[in-house]
Amino acid sequence: MTNRSTLSLKGVFTPLATPFDEQDEFAPEKLVSNINKLNQTGLNGYVVLGSNGEYVYLSEKEKMEVLNIARQVIPKDKLMIAGTGCESTRNTIALTLQAAEIGADAVIIVNPSYYKSEMTVPVLAAHYQKIADVSPIPVIIYNFPPGTSIDLSAELLVRLSHHPNIIGVKDTGGLMPKMGETIYQVAPGFQVLAGSASFLFPSLAIGAVGGVLALGNIAPLQCLEIYRLFCAGDIENGRALHLRMLPVNAAITTRFGVSGLKAAMEMLGYQGGLPRSPLLPLPETQKQELQTILKTGGLL
Repeated sequence: MTNRSTLSLKGVFTPLATPFDEQDEFAPEKLVSNINKLNQTGLNGYVVLGSNGEYVYLSEKEKMEVLNIARQVIPKDKLMIAGTGCESTRNTIALTLQAAEIGADAVIIVNPSYYKSEMTVPVLAAHYQKIADVSPIPVIIYNFPPGTSIDLSAELLVRLSHHPNIIGVKDTGGLMPKMGETIYQVAPGFQVLAGSASFLFPSLAIGAVGGVLALGNIAPLQCLEIYRLFCAGDIENGRALHLRMLPVNAAITTRFGVSGLKAAMEMLGYQGGLPRSPLLPLPETQKQELQTILKTGGLL
């Protein structure tokens, strides 16, 4: 079992998009192209099969294919974090073991959420502990209230932080007081990551070690620069860049979603491909709005 102190989550990570073609099939060559391009940017690593990777729409066979291909093109000096969350503990463990065998450095696990009322602190604590007990690689918790409608409590995160194989949390909730409470109370060495560029800068200010940012798919250099400026103590320029990126980040997340992210990738020279059905490609009118936002943000 890896000691949590040996795997640093400091820096900027990008949750990779999974490109699909006109036939709704996974397009591996597009994924390879994107990773090769992003490898040149100084990103600290990638989340493969995250929310932006449309993992909920992939078959188990496709998940294995995506992980295998990603592992081949992600260099060893960048972390490969595999999304292995399933609704049952048993299936999550199975996928976690497969990801470890493929060569993932860590797994990131979204909490089960279908039976919402039954996802109590004891249920979720037992779920994560059982996985972490048998996982050969470190486990990161993924708190994703926009997708699960459950916001994992600071109490639960603090409890789980004492497991030696649970090394951190990606928090997409964006509630600064709760994030601060978590950072203040967790076990030493437990790492908190901002789950969106919309609150990266303030998260760093209260002790987050980095971020897993959808924005990194289209503006990796800007994300890295926000992180660098904060670390250098240049609060004024860091804040200015953070604020300039807010409309861009909103466009590819809360406003236009995965379809917007993929459209933006295409506009900026990446291989976004199409979203998988039932999601629809971004309509032309919204593409024009998106283009304007990217220009205002200095990306186009």
